[in-house]
Amino acid sequence: MTLAYIALGSNLDDPQQQVLDAMDKLASLPDTRLLRRSRLYRTPPWGVLEQPPFVNAAVQVDTALSAYALLDALLDIERGAGRVRAERNGPRTLDLDLLHVEGVQLDDARLTLPHPRMVERAFVLLPLNDLAPALQLPGQGAVAELLARLDLAGCERLP
Repeated sequence: MTLAYIALGSNLDDPQQQVLDAMDKLASLPDTRLLRRSRLYRTPPWGVLEQPPFVNAAVQVDTALSAYALLDALLDIERGAGRVRAERNGPRTLDLDLLHVEGVQLDDARLTLPHPRMVERAFVLLPLNDLAPALQLPGQGAVAELLARLDLAGCERLP
């Protein structure tokens, strides 16, 4: 079994419920146990600014799935939630990103681990910090240290 961290986000079709439903689906993946869930956060859009705010979260799982099998499962969950990849950084019903898999570094056409842009994004590091502030991201530093460098304007914890 291997620890993995997954980011969740949504800004369409009841975003908070989309994220909560996706957490439940992640908890039911084969050979996978959901260990921890972050708080939910409302965050401003990234990239395309003319869209609703997002609800973001992260989970920690313990899994026997390979990084590629886990990625495929995430894509299946997204499709099941009605995800359409129409516009890069545009609105979406559900976005699941594999952030980090313990002991795995990849960089190919399908998957880059750790996620290459997560250290630039408060909407990823904020919930990840709830789960693993001391997590060392190879070549980058600890999650809490990286988060301290980012602008958190517009990010708020949901009740």
